[in-house]
Amino acid sequence: MPVVDRRPAVMGLRDWFARLGGRPDPAPGAPARPRTPTAEDIGAALDGVEQLVAGGAVPPLVQSRVRRVVGTVRDTVPRLRNLGPGSAQAYSVVATATDYLPQALSNYTRLPRAWADSRPIEGGKTSLLLLVDQLDLLAATMDQVLDAVVRVDADALIAHGRFLQEKFGHLDAPAPLDAPPAPGPRSSLDLP
Repeated sequence: MPVVDRRPAVMGLRDWFARLGGRPDPAPGAPARPRTPTAEDIGAALDGVEQLVAGGAVPPLVQSRVRRVVGTVRDTVPRLRNLGPGSAQAYSVVATATDYLPQALSNYTRLPRAWADSRPIEGGKTSLLLLVDQLDLLAATMDQVLDAVVRVDADALIAHGRFLQEKFGHLDAPAPLDAPPAPGPRSSLDLP
């Protein structure tokens, strides 16, 4: 029984749906666009970075900085939607996890440790100090992005509070949180 290749039919159907959705046809022979990394891809890249620095592979001052960057990226990824499609900040988060951070660590870990930590190579700095500077820059940048994505939610909270104030007005005096209950009718079970 001959083997039937069904890929052309599937590709034709995909092209038809793409045209139906208003997307242009890809040029014949054009390379496929790379897939956008998912949250799982980013998490896996961060897991790989953590494995790369585990077990004394790098000095503690590098480990702590890597943990800071990784933690901030992990906190940011679920909120990337707040930045909108095509955001340069969102791209920076993804690139930090999948490229910038692993590449910086890879460049450092390929060097002999004693040499990297003791020989000045640029501006009087050792490879270790250059890596620390790079990690500090990544951490500061990721902190700024986290602030931006969280600020969107904080601004929504502020806007909602203003809406409620406009809709329902202001309370004259807020009730104390630990106010005693108001006296009610006494029953025969109450003690004098």
